[in-house]
Amino acid sequence: MTDKPALRAVERHLAAKPVHTFGLGGTAVVVSLDGGGQVVAKRGAGKGATAAEAAGLRWLGEYGDVPVPAVHGYDEEWLVTEYVAPGIPGTSAAERLGRGLAALHLRGAPSHGCPPPGGPADAWMGLAPMRDEPRADWPASYATDRIEPYVRSCVDKGRLTLADAKVFDEVCVELPRLAGPPEPPARLHGDAWSGNVHWAEDGSAWLIDPAAHGGHRETDLAMLRLFGTPLLDHIVGGYEEAARDAGAPLADGWRERVPLHQLFPLLVHAVLFGEGYARQALTAARACLG
Repeated sequence: MTDKPALRAVERHLAAKPVHTFGLGGTAVVVSLDGGGQVVAKRGAGKGATAAEAAGLRWLGEYGDVPVPAVHGYDEEWLVTEYVAPGIPGTSAAERLGRGLAALHLRGAPSHGCPPPGGPADAWMGLAPMRDEPRADWPASYATDRIEPYVRSCVDKGRLTLADAKVFDEVCVELPRLAGPPEPPARLHGDAWSGNVHWAEDGSAWLIDPAAHGGHRETDLAMLRLFGTPLLDHIVGGYEEAARDAGAPLADGWRERVPLHQLFPLLVHAVLFGEGYARQALTAARACLG
């Protein structure tokens, strides 16, 4: 079945004539063009979502450290990007992704919590609103704009009790200690779960669907671990090697801090998908406190 709104969106942003579509999953469709070629048209999750994703893709792709789809155009409702033909995971691609991700992080950001250049402060992580507000340090950003809003939402929806919420309050108070050594703001993908690592026909691993912002580089590594990214050991090995070579090795204890960085995506999933994720988030919060 042809998605006519997607065809019209492509017509607004490309000179080529779109002819038919097929679903890609979620709110995205592949649009075939008259004369050959394909693009992706993705409907935004809400106000500012397409602008945020377009700004994020351009920011992440600025230096070519990690391949990301090119942006062809966007409006309030639709984002049109390059189509990347799928392939299969490979160890070489995984190692290159890890090295590229390390380089991307070290490009830096103006501050923790900042949006990408041209991106709105009211952004999105998938289907979830996400506030990108420059903060003095990562603990302040993570507590104020990530953990606390979603704990409140979970309580409002009955997925966490007030007693549960106090555990997260304690984590927020202890964040300066729990976070490890202070890190300069990194240029983050922000939603690097396995579904947003796209193994491509060209033999590379691309990053798609970002929630890009300035933040702590361990966050992307923790997201990769959350839902079973293929060949993760090769990705991490490439990352660690490149970070060491650049004179910026990961801080001791980063693996023990993975649950801390997984709190936000688990809370987002709890709000969107139910109590099971709230239980996982609570378990992770307790693990952080020891």
